[in-house]
Formats: sequence, structure tokens, C-alpha cells
Amino acid sequence: MSTLPVIRLRPKSKPQAIRHGFPWVFADEVVTDRRTRTIAPGSFACLEDAERRPLALVTVNPASKIIARVMDADPQAQIDGDWLRARLRRALALRNRLFDVPFYRVVHAEADGLPGLIIDRFGDTAVIQPNAAWSDAMSGEIAAALCAEADISTVILNGQGRSRSLEGLAERMEVLCGTAPAAPIQVPMNGTIYMADVMGGQKTGLFYDQRPNHAFAQRLASGRVLDVFSHVGGFGLAMLGAGAEHATLVDGSAPALDLAQQGAGAMGVADRLEVRQQDAFAALEALAAEGARFDVVICDPPAFAPAKPALEAGLRAYERVARLAAPLVAPGGYLGLCSCSHAADLTSFRNVSSRGIGRSGRRGQLIHTGQAGPDHPTLPQLAETGYLKALFFRLDG
Repeated sequence: MSTLPVIRLRPKSKPQAIRHGFPWVFADEVVTDRRTRTIAPGSFACLEDAERRPLALVTVNPASKIIARVMDADPQAQIDGDWLRARLRRALALRNRLFDVPFYRVVHAEADGLPGLIIDRFGDTAVIQPNAAWSDAMSGEIAAALCAEADISTVILNGQGRSRSLEGLAERMEVLCGTAPAAPIQVPMNGTIYMADVMGGQKTGLFYDQRPNHAFAQRLASGRVLDVFSHVGGFGLAMLGAGAEHATLVDGSAPALDLAQQGAGAMGVADRLEVRQQDAFAALEALAAEGARFDVVICDPPAFAPAKPALEAGLRAYERVARLAAPLVAPGGYLGLCSCSHAADLTSFRNVSSRGIGRSGRRGQLIHTGQAGPDHPTLPQLAETGYLKALFFRLDG
């Protein structure tokens, strides 16, 4: 018999969602007595329905609104090194089928059966983001399993970000094994070279999720390109590599723009790149005042609506981006608008983007709708795993 603690759903909670693959249990769905509240964050427990029938093995964090996350449908499973290696083998098998070189997201949290855990790979270096208490507590075991299953010699833990604070986890940054890279890592993607600062950059150092949308933008590349909220030059460098004459990158981060310039230098296109360190909204307004026009404009902002309470303000911000960006597109040119806010669904984002374009006095065709790449799989039962939206419009005169 299992010696794990037990948490139980309230009588009115519906266990069917868990049985059908939904991976989260919210705090108001379980009986939270004194015993439940004393379970250490990151511990494992058996989840039961109101009739005391086992449903799954879960990890528990009484400090989080998501009090339990499903680890295994088998309530008798043992979460140890062997279990971790099996999950990683499954995740790696998918990526190795998809990609010829080892630069990709290895683990996409719940969608890969490892709730709250992100792992990105940069050749023989991996960066893990343990955004749930269990993965933070088992970070050493995760690193060991990763090195055992893949040709990886360095594992870095980047414990920063909003998700950790929601779990009650402190920020931390450390090298779990190997040696931290002395310089940014060159990352090949879509024929482009990006520079990833895995120790000091945003998130894990590079965003792999836009890979297929970069590739689509490359098909539109011509003339002058504007990449707003560019980070390390994702869209701008991709289009320069595909033949665009010139790219202007706008971002508020000087280190990110420096990495973009290093990437352009490695590609041999530095003479066709211009960077502007400036607030994105201010830059859009200034460029309009200058009478600037571009053949392609891409806006890929941070999450304006990271959670439902921010949704209304976030949608207004996305509409404003579209309204300010559309006038900068030359007649017959292209506008790409992106959202990484899981709280803003595709329909809502498309509606406010179209409204913003219309309010600018422009009209156009929606020619392509993109999402994250296949190394960021979606768990159908959890909408949050399908967070990325990319809309490409062809604008008239």
C-alpha cells in the first residue's frame, strides 16, 4: 500500500476532468483540512475523488492556487530517476525526429507530462526552468536524468519569473552540472544565427516558439523590415537572412540588441541592420512622425495579458500596437502581429488586431495564422499550453 498522503476532491468537484486528462486541481476543489495544509510544497500525494477512489498521483503545493498537478495517471507510480528518464526519453524522441541539430525545447511542461518544468537545449548545454515546487526540489535529479538521456554536459537552472512567484518559489540561478558558457551560444535556426545568453538573457536565453513564424516571415522578406519588440532579433535577422535589404530592430533592452548585432555579424549582414533602443510604443509613434514606411512590419510584444485579471487591459494594448504599426506598412506590404498571452484566445486577439488596423485607416487580408512550433506541443485539455498566436496581414493602400 502507498504511504503517500492523500488529498480528496470535494463532493461537488467533477473527477471526470482529471480522468480525461486535465492536469490541474485548484485549491477550492479539494478538502483543505489541517493535514492537507501541512503537506510540504513539492511533495507527492494520491488524489482521490469524493468517494475515496484513487484518481492519480499528484504533486502538491498548498501555497499555490493550483494546489495539485497530475504527475502520473497511475496512483502507485514512483517519481524517481527512472521515472524522470522515461519522460525525458519520450520528449527527446519527438524532438530528435523533428530537428536535425540539437537546438530546441526539450520539455514543454504539462504537454510533455512534466508539469511546471521547462527545458530548452542549446547544443550540449541545457537550461531548465523549474516553475513548480516539485521540479525545483528535484532539480538535481532532473539534471542527472537529462545528462543521462542526452548528449548534454552543462545544465543551468534559471529560477526566475512570474510563474515561480505564483508557486511561492524564490529566485535562484545556478549551474547544476558542467561549466557555464563564457560567451553567448550561437544558435542556428531557419538558416539564421542567433546569440543566446543562457546566463543573463530573458527566460532560458532564446525563444524557440516563434521558429515556424520566423520561417513564414522569411517568405515575405523583401525591401525594408521593421521588427518591434525584437529581443535578440528573431524576425528581423530571419528576414535579413532570407534577402531583405535592411532591417530595423526596436527593443528596450540594450543587451538584447547587442546580441542581435552579434548575430548579424556572425551572419555577415551587420551592414544591413539598424537598432533602436527605445520604448516600442514611443518608437512606433516616432517612426510615423518621421514618415517611415516598411515593406514588412512585425510586432512581437511580451505578454500583455498573462492572466485573466489583465485581459481587458492587455487586449487594449494589442489593439494599440496594431493601430500604431499599420500606418508604417507600405501599400501592399505585410504586418505581423503576435501574442504570447494565454489569457487572450485567438479569436479575441484576432478581433482586436483587426480593429486596430481598421482604426488606423488601413484595410487588409489575413493571410496566415501561426502558432508555436512542434517542440512546444499543446495539451488539448489545457489551453494555457497553446499560448502563442501569430497573425500575418497583407495591407492595401
